[in-house]
Amino acid sequence: MSDTESRSTQQCVSCGIQVSGMSAARFACPDCGATIYRCAKCRKQSNLYECHDCGFRGP
Repeated sequence: MSDTESRSTQQCVSCGIQVSGMSAARFACPDCGATIYRCAKCRKQSNLYECHDCGFRGP
């Protein structure tokens, strides 16, 4: 995947909004290492998330 394609698919794993250009967190899944993006609102509210690759769930 090219750098441009990866930027256009950056979505919050909790709510699904595009996080490109926002104050968002990017981190590796604790189980499989896949990249997870979360928007500031979902992080502040401690919304649950689920890794799309392995199904790991976290707060």
